[in-house]
Amino acid sequence: MWAEVDLAAVRHNAGWLRRLVAPAALCAVVKADAYGMGAVAVGRAALEGGASWLAVAMVEEGAALRRSGIDAPVLLLSEPVPEAMEAVVAHRLTPTLCTTAGVAALGAAVSGSGGGFEGRVPVEVHVKVDTGMHRVGADPGELVAVVRAVEAAPGLRLGALWTHLAVADEVDDESRGFTAGQLARFEQARRAVAEAGISVPLVHAANSAGALAWPTSRLDMVRCGIALYGVAPSPDLASLVDGGRGEGEGLHPVLSLHARVSHVRVLDAGERPSYGRRRPLSRRSVVATVPIGYADGVPRRYFAAGGTVLVGGRRHPLAGAVTMDQIVVDCGPGAAVSVGDDVVLIGEQGTESLTVEDWAETLDTIGYEVLTGIGARVPRVPVGGGRAVEDTERCGTEERA
Repeated sequence: MWAEVDLAAVRHNAGWLRRLVAPAALCAVVKADAYGMGAVAVGRAALEGGASWLAVAMVEEGAALRRSGIDAPVLLLSEPVPEAMEAVVAHRLTPTLCTTAGVAALGAAVSGSGGGFEGRVPVEVHVKVDTGMHRVGADPGELVAVVRAVEAAPGLRLGALWTHLAVADEVDDESRGFTAGQLARFEQARRAVAEAGISVPLVHAANSAGALAWPTSRLDMVRCGIALYGVAPSPDLASLVDGGRGEGEGLHPVLSLHARVSHVRVLDAGERPSYGRRRPLSRRSVVATVPIGYADGVPRRYFAAGGTVLVGGRRHPLAGAVTMDQIVVDCGPGAAVSVGDDVVLIGEQGTESLTVEDWAETLDTIGYEVLTGIGARVPRVPVGGGRAVEDTERCGTEERA
């Protein structure tokens, strides 16, 4: 089994998104090891394609990018814990802050990093304001105090003000009204900071859904994760990312998931393969065993939900429950299937395809969970050429840890 990561698609998607949102800058979100696809290789490809920033969730993720030699600005999407602030400074990361306590912790780390401040580049800070998602961010009433604390701290510099949209991927009237309200509250927050006499160099609000569906949210920069990987943020926005704008347009899928048939047998009608013997075969059929299971990102419920895979260029249903290491596939009567044949779980085979969106619909989940759910023991194989592939090959599997 293996997952192919198409770095040419990453470069294409980054370029397409950058052109779409221009003159706003593109920040490529590569947290969670680029949604499981390899943050270093994907990050490099995104920068090659047109991104000017990268974003991660954890300090450790940013440090790994720096150790790989990536020198582009790296934004931390949440306020780091006090114990991590020294690493923020050491690796030249751009932290998000939303509390005065966080400002004090970062200031202390800068003070303790040795030497005075004269002649040193200050640590740039992005301050996040909560406009309604209620996850992280400064309360609007406390925002000016947080920004003033940044301005007053030696060695710190305010780099941006930002927020995050909660339902920009939904198109019903209530959701659209909520997104419009978030953007209005963000504008009020900007004005409050300006009225306090503080200049904000950069503002950003749009995630992938905002970048695609809310042009007014693009501002100075957009933060794109799921769209970078060629997946629509929601079914409602699928038409905004497809290839209907002409040859090569739209977003291209980055990940495909593959395995090979390991065993083939013919079973009579009424036989019930796999754990639990959940379903009898309706007719005598060729059943193929494939060495990939729920430990690798094929959820156990994929069988009961009616999931399919591609064998011989056709969709075939699972013949029984997904197990930890294997699936069994009902290939039909007389199917010409052999050990070693390719099985595509996500991707194209012949004229058929199975997409991340197909999986999300079958499993009643979202594309984000499908991508990040692919297990660590599935090798990621970079394709699509360019420096990112060369660097990954030189570094072996370290960059995919």
